[in-house]
Amino acid sequence: MFSKFYEWYEKRHDYARDWLSKNDGEVVGCFCSYAPEELIYAAGCLPMRVLGSHEPQDVTEPHIFGMFCPFCRDVLAQGLKGRYDYMKGIMIAQSCIHLRQSFTSWRNHVPVDYSFYLYMPNKVQTEHARSYYAGELVKFRDSLQKWRGREITDDALRETAELYNENRRLMHEVYDLRKQPNPPISGREAMVMVASSFFVDKKDHNAELKRILPELKSRTPDRECGARLMIVGSENDDTEFIKMVESVGATVVVDDHCTGSRYFWNSTQFNGDIMQDIANRYIDRPPCPTKDWERRDRFPHVLKLAQEFNVDGVITIQQKFCDPHEGDMVPLKEYLNSNDFPTLFLEFDVTVPLGPMRIRVEAFLEIVGEEELF
Repeated sequence: MFSKFYEWYEKRHDYARDWLSKNDGEVVGCFCSYAPEELIYAAGCLPMRVLGSHEPQDVTEPHIFGMFCPFCRDVLAQGLKGRYDYMKGIMIAQSCIHLRQSFTSWRNHVPVDYSFYLYMPNKVQTEHARSYYAGELVKFRDSLQKWRGREITDDALRETAELYNENRRLMHEVYDLRKQPNPPISGREAMVMVASSFFVDKKDHNAELKRILPELKSRTPDRECGARLMIVGSENDDTEFIKMVESVGATVVVDDHCTGSRYFWNSTQFNGDIMQDIANRYIDRPPCPTKDWERRDRFPHVLKLAQEFNVDGVITIQQKFCDPHEGDMVPLKEYLNSNDFPTLFLEFDVTVPLGPMRIRVEAFLEIVGEEELF
């Protein structure tokens, strides 16, 4: 049932090369989920999130601090090893300092024809953020037009925004199924469905979602749900980790991370000025810690997800040395615990030690099970 999504996820480079052979455009690598993909797509290009390989790597040390997070180092390694050699453009919307260094090192050491650093405000909660960011998007559009030699019209942007909204609506339908007492979709399957959308033309992804949704709605799972878990924290597209968690008596029913629900959770609202509308969408999306101050608006959002999906416990994950999430983990744990949601903290590296983590997850499930008795 999910073979196409797994194929896209595992053979993302094959898909990109095939797309290039059929379209008069380029592939543009995006280093963060805050990248306004609508502008890239409207320029006739394929936006593609750059992710790592979950393999040990030894090529980044001359280019990036060893105490930067393993995800950003893994991302840079993919460029240095030539795995994205078909990618002629890269861009980043201002993110954490670690990923910004990956982008800068890529731009300096990996051949590309085009690069753009988009100055998105980190303090999105200020009254000036919306108008400022809309102005930065205009600069990005001008830059893309110059590179591609074609105009990006407001009508093209509206059409693209509607296409992306459709994908977000369809993914919400998928996630809503996970609210059921015995969800017809596992956490690993849901993760692959979201992650594959980073690499695939949204027209193709939407078509596959429309095909599979009727089957999902009538699907009877061949496994018991077990404990209902939520995953919260740093970037995570480690399908083997989710597979392990779900093999010991649990189901991941919802998440809050940038390779999951935060990527698609809110949609563009059309109010007239399409550049401002797109800017508002990214300003208003469920924030990552780099965009969540002084208020911590993210915490009530995480709590609401935990309540709506009726979770029994929350696994909080942090990429090693991930400063933004490290600053959030202690208060988030206290916040969730005070609202009767037990938590387990796990620290991730490029490769995840599944054996030791399995023991910790099993112990956590015992605690969750004991709490359910009272």
